[in-house]
Order: sequence, then C-alpha cells, then structure tokens
Amino acid sequence: MNIQQFQKAANISAGLATRWFQPITDAMAEFGITAGTDKAMFIAQVGHESGGFTAVKESFNYTPATLLTTFGSRITNQQAYALGRSSGKPAKQEAIANLVYYNRMGNKARDDGWKYRGRGLIQITGLENYAKCGAGIKADLLSEPQLLESDINAARSAAWFFTSESCMLYSGDVERVTLIINGGHNGIDDRKRRFNIAQSVLA
Repeated sequence: MNIQQFQKAANISAGLATRWFQPITDAMAEFGITAGTDKAMFIAQVGHESGGFTAVKESFNYTPATLLTTFGSRITNQQAYALGRSSGKPAKQEAIANLVYYNRMGNKARDDGWKYRGRGLIQITGLENYAKCGAGIKADLLSEPQLLESDINAARSAAWFFTSESCMLYSGDVERVTLIINGGHNGIDDRKRRFNIAQSVLA
C-alpha cells in the first residue's frame, strides 16, 4: 500500500494521509495486519472510530439530551442538565467522564474516568484496558495515559486491539467486527461504507 492508495482507502485529505500513512503502515506491519481485506477493515473501523482520522481522544462535549441518549442509566436527568453543554455554558467534560466511567472497566478512583478516557484511533478506554494495551505495546500507559495521543501510539494501540481481540477471524464481516470493537452496532452504515471504499482500493 502506497500513500495514494491509503488516502483513497481511508477517503481522507492529502494532509491527513501524509500525517497517518507511516504510523498506520508501521502499526499494521508490527501486528501482522497484512491481507488486503484485513487492512481495509482496519482502516474502515479506525476511520469511523476517529472521525475520519481527526480525533485521538474522546470528547465529552455533549448536550444534556445527547448525554442521556449516549449513557442512559449511567446519568440522571438532573446530572445531564447540570453537566451538559447549553447556550453560553460549556460542557463540564471532566466531570462527565468521571461520572459515566466510574467503577467501570477497572476504574476505581474518582478521577479515573477522565484519566483513562478514550484515546488512540480506536479509543482504548478504562484503566483495565489501558493496562492490557500498555503491556501489548510496551508502554506505561497507567502512569502516562497521554502517550496514546501520539500518532504512532494511537495507531499501534488500534492495531494491537484489532489483533488481540481476534478481529481478523471475521475477515470482511463488518457487523461482527463492529460488535467486537463497539459492543453494539453503532455507526454500522458508516463503517460499511468505509469498508466498501477501502476494500475497492486494497483487496
């Protein structure tokens, strides 16, 4: 895969392709993502999770209504309106993260939700997953969670997750791989569209 093919497969600008081509190529090589269909799936899923290769950390800039839709029973109506974004009032993002991720995914301390919020191109989230990922990419993510915001580690963490969670056992099956990555089928239409584009270039 050359940089022009990557740009077409990911359906991104030349600038983003220049930024991400080497980290993505190196990460796929390191973790054994070599078949065309698997590369296409990886690029498609990572593209969706990162908003088209534009985000490496989770945003909590939610309105009250979106907070309630996104996090359901983890947040009350009163909390959503106190913390969510409204006209003239920014969202209290750190407080939101600490609330909705408290006592989940290995988080125990009150500030773990914010400290171990989604980072990297595939949004590694929670103390437990940071610990696993850190072992997988040989980085001390518990002490320095922001390491996942660097382009190379953002890509490596995504490739580590993709292979460690056995996504390649379901090569070409967008719905099954989405279930592994997302826990549901959020954004399935966009993921399928991205996969079809990438597959047409790389397969």
